[in-house]
Amino acid sequence: MRIALYQPDIAGNVGTLLRLGACLDVAVDLIEPMGFAWSDRALARSGMDYAGKVAVRRHADWDAFLAASTGRIVLATTTGAVPLTEARFARDDILLLGSEGAGVPAAVHERADVRVRVPMRAGLRSLNVAVAGAMLLGEALRQTDGWPAA
Repeated sequence: MRIALYQPDIAGNVGTLLRLGACLDVAVDLIEPMGFAWSDRALARSGMDYAGKVAVRRHADWDAFLAASTGRIVLATTTGAVPLTEARFARDDILLLGSEGAGVPAAVHERADVRVRVPMRAGLRSLNVAVAGAMLLGEALRQTDGWPAA
């Protein structure tokens, strides 16, 4: 299982997801360009010292990410066809999260093997990307018995 971030805009969200990956022993892919300069300082507040404890792969662009990826791409989207409560996950899934400002372009949306949405109260746009990622990852780990050993 991996988390992938498509052109993330906000260092704090990346730091939060790196911390999540470190704590749950899940690697993180970063698909560039990013909306901030990659640095320890940019990630320090939310990632704390956890950022150094997670396997991170940076990819120059979408095509480089695809070339390096195996497993299904499971996209978290507000327009997903499958509610999270009905989604089925596999151990080698890559949970893809879009950028905070723009999500993902149509070509990336169409390339996803599975599109999942978190059911939400009507009239609200979306969850924070790190919160949505944590919800997907938690359900995926539950289904695949992938929680790390204590």
